[in-house]
Amino acid sequence: MSEKRIIIIGDELVAGTADPRRLGWVGRVMSRTPFAPDQHVLSLAVPYDTTQGLVQRFATEVVPRLGRRCDNRLVISLGVGDIRGVRLSAPRTRLNLANLLDQAASHQVGCFVVGPPPLPGVEDDQLAHFSRACAEVCARRKVPYVDTYTALKDHDQWLSDLAAGDGLPGQAGYGLLAWLVLHRDWVSWLLGEEGEHAGVPTH
Repeated sequence: MSEKRIIIIGDELVAGTADPRRLGWVGRVMSRTPFAPDQHVLSLAVPYDTTQGLVQRFATEVVPRLGRRCDNRLVISLGVGDIRGVRLSAPRTRLNLANLLDQAASHQVGCFVVGPPPLPGVEDDQLAHFSRACAEVCARRKVPYVDTYTALKDHDQWLSDLAAGDGLPGQAGYGLLAWLVLHRDWVSWLLGEEGEHAGVPTH
């Protein structure tokens, strides 16, 4: 089973919105990830998506892209739509993520979850609770989880980049998100091995 398909599902941060280079964190991560010719990266972004939307999109968008006799992987990028948009309850968010991970497992798809970063218009307490809840769901299923909130909530470069970009990250912010992903079991997850944890750069 040499062919690998990496499907990335999420909101506007997956699309790299507001990045002048149009790479976002996804493009930066992939540019630093060695791939063979038969390894495919498929990005599925819907602005302001919620965990409920991600669950619904699994059957209609993810499943049709799964390859037979492939090593199928799913990267789930969580945004703040549950809090800032439809305002889903914490138990509902947990259930949605659990359902999404369980659906993926039923299709033998390995998952990697990127948590929501701190963004304007979302209270710190709410987002901290959201991130912890999602981390717990992932831990129970032994799925790697990138806690971007804790790493970036007081990070000067992240905060200044948001201020300059009208509430969305630019080149520096997406670079920080990419760094966090790359240093949180990314390569070992792709290889099917258990990796090491790392913190956020302070530059």
